[in-house]
Amino acid sequence: MTITYKRQPPLPASRTRPCLALMLAIASWCLWEGAAAAEQANALAQSTEESPSEQYQADHVVSGRVTISGSDTMQPLVTKLAAAFTTFHPKTRFGVEGLGSSQSIREFMLGLSYQRRGDKARGKVTEGASSTDLLASSRPLTDQEKKGFASHHGYEPIGIPIAMDAVAIYVHKDNPITQLTLEQVDAMFSSTFKRSRTGSVTTWGQVGLKAGWESQPIHLYGRNKQSGTREFFKQVALLDGELSDDIQEQPGSASEILAIAQDSLAVGYAGVGFHSSLVRIVPLIAESGGQAIVPSVETVSTGQYPLARPLYLYVNKNPDGKLDPAVKEFLKFVNSRQGQETVARANFYPLNAAQIAKNRELLEHSLLTAQLNAR
Repeated sequence: MTITYKRQPPLPASRTRPCLALMLAIASWCLWEGAAAAEQANALAQSTEESPSEQYQADHVVSGRVTISGSDTMQPLVTKLAAAFTTFHPKTRFGVEGLGSSQSIREFMLGLSYQRRGDKARGKVTEGASSTDLLASSRPLTDQEKKGFASHHGYEPIGIPIAMDAVAIYVHKDNPITQLTLEQVDAMFSSTFKRSRTGSVTTWGQVGLKAGWESQPIHLYGRNKQSGTREFFKQVALLDGELSDDIQEQPGSASEILAIAQDSLAVGYAGVGFHSSLVRIVPLIAESGGQAIVPSVETVSTGQYPLARPLYLYVNKNPDGKLDPAVKEFLKFVNSRQGQETVARANFYPLNAAQIAKNRELLEHSLLTAQLNAR
């Protein structure tokens, strides 16, 4: 079994934090991971009607190399799915490149991976194939991106939801804020204020904090332009608004959470899977007079949490050709009970039975039938 991966490049030395804080953050992630995975795994086990029940059984053992590029948020999930899959297919090698959804979409459109750009000679590549087999995206592809793919390949890619996620609003663990409305979130993070009726919010007192917090400035953190989470946040939280220039953008979700953990005045957004005990997730109110909701298995699966989202794998599959056997089996595994249990253990939310059924139908008719047009 070989699984290698590539993340966003680290921050320059001048911007790195003390090693002790990093060690504490890593330790806190480990402690929280068990609790979060337990909640999600228990929900999966207790809800037999709403979770996939079909066990994975390999038709035959496959081998080969598979490259999955894309989302930084999804990299831990895809890596664990690949590791679980190789227990059934030990001769399959995976390369996972987590450089951000938006950046990797262009690579996928052109059929490239880092190996094709010459990084192999510099020792920076994964063990995957010479081109991207699967795109991991934390947001759906836009119509323009699908058309760009089709102009290059002659057909559109096939998108398959593999898990549910939530974008959370994070603050430092000592910040006493109890809830935020989406209007307040827009007033903090946006420069166009499509939700906010009062304009910019720049101090913690403006969102209700007292006892010395009234004049304290709000320090904003977020993801860089390579991130699909950034695009999702703009589209849903800011109603397609523009982000404030005051946001300190980070190259990865882990580095963003670490920055928030070290700044008592910080607020930022990232996937719920990156929570640690050094930060807090703030409950969100979607509409005025509504209930403050925290992301959970129930609130994400029912759509109650306003920043819930599916996570996708996109497949480059010519409708007149055959899918690579290793890719085919991997997608089958992801949509099995073992695959969705792995989703829960990776601190994401499993798909419900209805979505699994849709995925299996798509795999059967759009991927496994060579002559069926994907559209």
